[in-house]
Amino acid sequence: MHPSALTVRLPLGKKDVPIVAQSTETTDWVSRFADDVIEESERRAPGKPVVVASGLSPSGPIHLGNLREVMTPHLVADEIRRRGYQVRHLISWDDYDRYRKVPKGIAGVDEEAWAAHIGKPLTSVPAPEGSAYPNWAEHFKAAMIESLAELGVEFDGISQTEQYTSGAYREQILHAMKHRNDIDAVLAQYRTKKAPAKKSQKPVDEAELEAAEGSGAAGEDDGSAGSAGYFPYKPYCGNCEKDLTTVTSYADETTELSYTCNECGFAETVRLNEFNRGKLVWKVDWPMRWAYEGVIFEPSGVDHSSPGSSFQVGGQIVGIFGGKQPIGPMYAFVGISGMAKMSSSRGGVPTPADALQIMEPQLLRWLYARRRPNQSFKIAFDQEIQRLYDEWDKLDAKVADGSALPADIAAHSRAVRTASGELPRTPRPMPYRTLASVADITAGHEDQALRILSDLDPANPLGSLDEARPRYDKAVAWINTHVPADQRTIVRSEPDAELLKSLDETSQQSLRLLLDGLDSHWSLDGLTHLVYGVPKVQAGFPADATPKELPPEIKTAQRSFFALLYHLLVGRDTGPRLPTLLLAVGQERVRSLLGE
Repeated sequence: MHPSALTVRLPLGKKDVPIVAQSTETTDWVSRFADDVIEESERRAPGKPVVVASGLSPSGPIHLGNLREVMTPHLVADEIRRRGYQVRHLISWDDYDRYRKVPKGIAGVDEEAWAAHIGKPLTSVPAPEGSAYPNWAEHFKAAMIESLAELGVEFDGISQTEQYTSGAYREQILHAMKHRNDIDAVLAQYRTKKAPAKKSQKPVDEAELEAAEGSGAAGEDDGSAGSAGYFPYKPYCGNCEKDLTTVTSYADETTELSYTCNECGFAETVRLNEFNRGKLVWKVDWPMRWAYEGVIFEPSGVDHSSPGSSFQVGGQIVGIFGGKQPIGPMYAFVGISGMAKMSSSRGGVPTPADALQIMEPQLLRWLYARRRPNQSFKIAFDQEIQRLYDEWDKLDAKVADGSALPADIAAHSRAVRTASGELPRTPRPMPYRTLASVADITAGHEDQALRILSDLDPANPLGSLDEARPRYDKAVAWINTHVPADQRTIVRSEPDAELLKSLDETSQQSLRLLLDGLDSHWSLDGLTHLVYGVPKVQAGFPADATPKELPPEIKTAQRSFFALLYHLLVGRDTGPRLPTLLLAVGQERVRSLLGE
């Protein structure tokens, strides 16, 4: 198994520390769930650690929709830790699930070749070619483990392959087989039921019907009844390793189980009290684990709100194992700006690692913390990321000056720190859109980037790019991976002589006013004042006149002036913010391109 050193195991029991006051955190959804979970845990298992759980299936890239399966219990667990309690956040890696289909768009994977492994446990499927990991499951787990570490998520990782093949669940398997008729009776109540049609005022996106793929909840298998009766257990074939098997007989007294493989024809008889190559079907496996681990809190996707879903049915089956169903919310979908609902079987879906390449962990945590689990939201990989960063920076400022609302303070607190401490931050968090513009214009030349960023605030120049990292690096990555080549900014190498020659007197005067003011306004704030002020001065108003003091025509004049500057500097109608662009181009080159 991939080294689990990145998982965090906490001591049992409650720490002897004072409970943290919640004066600013009593109004957010996380605190309300924490209250309920603590109360329920003390009722069910007083004096023991609070157990919350997530389940992830490394059947392919674990995407940002799956991350909600982890972030929801993480945030609740972290709040409970802040109050002085010990918590175990279990992540069950459902790596003993069957390999159901070949995800599209995976580098190093030939679809036809890997299709031959369908039906095997995920840990028995080869990793993509060139991978450093021993099998398919470990390959996709590794990226998620790394992302969770960057996000500050503490967890106990449990490999279901290890649990099943070590015999950890042997007594539970034998118990399920002994009570197979009771389990079958519960499942039979739902087999002929269909979920009532939900009324909607908008068409249903078919992609949204693939609810929680990437978690074990995606596999709604409840076993099947053959001529020998119903069995909640499926062996993996001793010859081809696939689960395309049928149990033909089982004796409770001896635990002898016979099966045949429908794929290769192999058949054998084994003793289930010593046989470890198989697993309980999903709708039995999940509630068995609730009882085995003593799970108090676990969220579930919207697919579990329908009759017969694994969470609903599990609530009845868990009693057969002597346990209780966890409390927990239904969580809604996570989308991507400009993309349909994510599905890990379709290829190209963004993962937490993809998001963390272009945004700091604090921003990603905030997106999950600020919305209640039943509220859907989108994560931006397009231009919207700049607006999100502006919103985050405004919240950061409000928290700093004490003007933020309590719920916003709580979401901010959960984004920037965990019970273990504050996440690493950018020392000087400059506006993301400014950093992106600089990265765009300089095309990766760090010395030029440092010059420009130092000019933003001449009174407090940037001493090193490290002061702007990691945010600067995230902005560079966004420009390089998510901005199409035809939208990148290329500064003219020579003045547009033809355009300069064709300018009327008004346009020439506007350029002169700008050039005359460059020396005294050479900073981000100064140039902002200058470029917006030129059309005002031309119209006879003070450069610092407010919009309320100006006629509507000034806005039109400003747009025309900006378009002229963009054409002369980069040959397009639009581009990065002009003050940033001017700083990036440099005063000498600006003067040349504007015809001085």
